Amino acid sequence: MYSGVNASDGIGIGVASVAIEPDLSYTPKKIEDTEAEAARYAAARDSFMAMTNKQIANMQAKGLEKEAGILNAHIEFAEDDGIIDSVTMAIAEGMCAEQAVDNAYTMYYDMFSQMEDELFRERAADIADVRTGLLAALLGKELVDLSTLPENSIVVVGELTPSMTADIDKEHVVAIVTETGGRTSHAAIICRAMEIPAVLSVADATKNIKSGDLVVVDGAKGNVIVDPSDEELETYREAARKFAADKAALEAYRGKPTVTADGKEVLLVANIGNPSDANAAVEHDAEGVGLFRSEFLFMDSQQLPSEEEQFAAYQKVGLIMKGKPVIIRTLDVGGDKEIPYMDLPKEENPFLGYRAIRYPEEYKVQLRALLRANAHGDIKIMVPLVTAIDEIRQVKALVEECKKELKAEGVDFNGDIEVGTMVETPSASLIADILAAECDFFSIGTNDLIGYTMCADRGQDKVAYLYNPYQPSVLRSLQRIIGEGVKAGIMVGMCGEAAADPLLIPVLLSFGLTEFSVSAPSILRVRRTISNWTIAEADELVEKIMKLKTSAEVRAALQAAAR
Repeated sequence: MYSGVNASDGIGIGVASVAIEPDLSYTPKKIEDTEAEAARYAAARDSFMAMTNKQIANMQAKGLEKEAGILNAHIEFAEDDGIIDSVTMAIAEGMCAEQAVDNAYTMYYDMFSQMEDELFRERAADIADVRTGLLAALLGKELVDLSTLPENSIVVVGELTPSMTADIDKEHVVAIVTETGGRTSHAAIICRAMEIPAVLSVADATKNIKSGDLVVVDGAKGNVIVDPSDEELETYREAARKFAADKAALEAYRGKPTVTADGKEVLLVANIGNPSDANAAVEHDAEGVGLFRSEFLFMDSQQLPSEEEQFAAYQKVGLIMKGKPVIIRTLDVGGDKEIPYMDLPKEENPFLGYRAIRYPEEYKVQLRALLRANAHGDIKIMVPLVTAIDEIRQVKALVEECKKELKAEGVDFNGDIEVGTMVETPSASLIADILAAECDFFSIGTNDLIGYTMCADRGQDKVAYLYNPYQPSVLRSLQRIIGEGVKAGIMVGMCGEAAADPLLIPVLLSFGLTEFSVSAPSILRVRRTISNWTIAEADELVEKIMKLKTSAEVRAALQAAAR
C-alpha cells in the first residue's frame, strides 16, 4: 500500500494507466537569425493559446465553468507583457527560444513556489504548465493525452496539470494518482469538481505502479493499493457503495437552512479565491461568501490593479451572490506573498514585518472599489493581521475619507458597509473584548492563529505535531474570541480549515460561533454535521474537553463523540 494526500474523496477500483510525460530536454545554442527565432517563439505561443482555448471550451461544455477559469490563468501567463519582453529580449541577444522561455518562466516559478501559503505556492503549478506547453510547442513534442483511455482507468502520472485534466474522459477515468500536489492544488480542485477520487503526492508512483496493474484508490484516506487481494477488493467495493449512498443522502440538505438539532440557526458560507469561484459557492448551496481572498487580483497582475478593475471583480461577486453577504478580505500580502511590482522591503522575518494592514498606502483604491461594489450586493470589509485597536480605527477612518471623496465626485456607492477583523494573531485574541467594541464582525483565521499561537510552521514536518486546532491553548483562544464577540452582539465567523472539521463543529457551536465559512464542496457535509447536534449536547462535550491537557486527549475525546 502507498500513501499520499487525500485530495478528492471516493473509492476508485480499476486498471492503472501510467502516463508517460514527454522529454522536453534541449541543447542551448547561440542564435544568429534572431528575427526568425522570435517568430518561432511567437508561433509556439499562438499554438499554445489555441490549444488552451480549445481545452477551456471542452471544460465549459462539461459544465466546469469555474475550472475552465483556471486555464484562463494560463492564457494570461502566456500573454503576460513582462514575460514576453523578457523572452524576446533574451532571443534578441542570441539565446534560443527554448532557453529564453525556460529561464523566464522558471524565474516566476521559483518566486511562487517559495511562498509559504499553499494557495499561492500552487500558482507555481500554473506557471510550470505554461512553460511545459510552450517548450512542447517549440520542440514539436506531444503532451500527455488523457482523452482516449479505456473504461475503468486509473490515471497514474508524475504531475496532473490543469491542461491534462481539461481533456480527461470522466466516463472512463475512475481515479487519479500523482507524485506531486496538495489538497489546494488545481489538480485537487478539478478532481473534486469532476468527482474523481484522487490521491496526490504518492512518491515514485509512476515507477512502482505499472500500466495494467489492478489498483484501488481510497481518496478519503489517501491510500493506494496495488494488486489487492479478493478480501481487500470486496472491502473496498462495499466502501464504494457506502460512499455513493452517503453522497446521495447529502442532497437532502440542499436548499435547507443550516440549523442545529434543537433549532439554532447559523450561517454556512464559502471561501473563494477569485470572482468566478462565487459560481461554485452558489452551485454548492452556500448562504454567502465568508472569505474572498482579494490578493489573487494583485498576484495575477503585473501592476497594481486599478479601482475600476477591482470594482468590476467585487461587483461580479456581489451580483452572483444576489444579495447574500460577501466578506472581502483586504489586500494581505507581505510575508510569504511577495508581489514584485509593490517593491516591498526585504526583511529577515517578513511574517512579523511589513505586511497586510501595516502598509495602508494602497488601501484607499481598494476601499473605494469596495464601497462602490456595495451598491450591487451586500459587501463587508475584513481587515487582516490586526494586532491593535489603532489599526482598525485607521481603516475605518480611511473608509470615511473614501465616502467623502466618492460623494464629492458624484460616484455611485453604498456607504452602509460593515468593517470587521480577521482574528488571526494572539494579540487580537487577547484584546478580543476591545476589538469587538470597535468591529462590526469577527472572522477567525485559524490557520495563522494556530501557527502564531503554537510558534509552529504548518509547512515544517518536524513541528507538525504542534500545528493542530486541538491544542488546549488554541481552544482557549477560540473560546475567548467567540465569547467576546457574542457578548458584544456581533457576528463571529470562522474561515480557517477548522470550520469544516466535523470533530470541531460541536465545539464551535458550543462556543457560540454564528458563521462557518468553508470550501464550497464541504457545504452540505458541514450542514449535516451541524444538524446532528443540539447546543446542550455540544455544551456537555465542551465541558469535558476543556478539562483535558493535551491535544491527543482532546482529539481522542472528539473522535469518540463524533456523529
